[in-house]
Amino acid sequence: MTNVIALRPKARVATPETGAAALLTSFATCRRRQEDVFWLKENAELLNILECTGTMLPRAALEALAGFYETVEKRLAFFPQYYRFLLSITLDLEDLGMEGDTGAMLADRAAREDFAGAELSDLQRMEARRLLARRDVDGPEDAGLADRLRAFCARTQTFALPNKKAAYELTHIVFYLSEYGRRDPELGAEALTSLHFAGNLAFLEQNSDLLAEICIALRYAGAEPPALWTGWLARETHLFSVEQGEGLSVADDYHDFLVCNWHAAVTGAEPFRKPLVAERMRFTRSERVAAPLRELSEALFAEGDARRPDWPVMRARMQARLSPQTLDVVDTLAGQSAHFDAFFEGFARAGQA
Repeated sequence: MTNVIALRPKARVATPETGAAALLTSFATCRRRQEDVFWLKENAELLNILECTGTMLPRAALEALAGFYETVEKRLAFFPQYYRFLLSITLDLEDLGMEGDTGAMLADRAAREDFAGAELSDLQRMEARRLLARRDVDGPEDAGLADRLRAFCARTQTFALPNKKAAYELTHIVFYLSEYGRRDPELGAEALTSLHFAGNLAFLEQNSDLLAEICIALRYAGAEPPALWTGWLARETHLFSVEQGEGLSVADDYHDFLVCNWHAAVTGAEPFRKPLVAERMRFTRSERVAAPLRELSEALFAEGDARRPDWPVMRARMQARLSPQTLDVVDTLAGQSAHFDAFFEGFARAGQA
């Protein structure tokens, strides 16, 4: 009897251009319906990353969104509450090569009807201002907006405690103030410290999504992220798995995948080095084997009045309650983060029992 060995050809690794084209088609036509607000969110995020990293796309790659572009004015008329998504997608499509001037017309309408007046958040008002400025349209006057956002960034104690909402707002403030790396965001030393504190927390949580955004924000602010973080992110980016199939759930780690590859592009590495197809895809990050941040927080809380703002002291006290994996993560961070001692002082909340 002859043994027949079936050889499976390896899936072709996507080049940045073909990978981006496959992603565009998948996100535009294969994951969600255009009537779904999450369709707007996903496509706005993907296009924003492609635009701000200077991805070169053939005109044919944008065809998957041609129908959206042709109807976006009607969409804005009916869904003005989504104007930031609609405007962002339209501007990015044009800047990536879609022919037309619809973006300018949308920006004019958004300014004329004062859509930004419905925003309660300074962050959203800054995003609106940035979007309008991309077509030289003035937003609402607010001379103190940028200063208020910089003051938020400079409040370092905010970012020594777990607060993912604040941390993501911090990164997006840097993105908007820096025009996604195109200008100096004019941040002070305190804001850079805030980014390092937030990055320490993201590393302790093993949160590659947030840590990638923080590393990008640091680079946009003219600072160098710690090699520990960037090395870990390179590993996590490599470990993503991508599946394809009609029945796959899209409640997945797509955002983590996009942001990690954005970080790769910002560092000069090739993004989207995975087999990508113009079909329904599911993105899954590597399995987390430890939860250092939760373990560390629980152990510190249990110390009560005995908490001290010194990691070596607290390590000796809490060692029996912490797993070897958590101890290794915290020790590594303590040895390689120039901001760790100041961060841990705030994180320990000593004297606040």
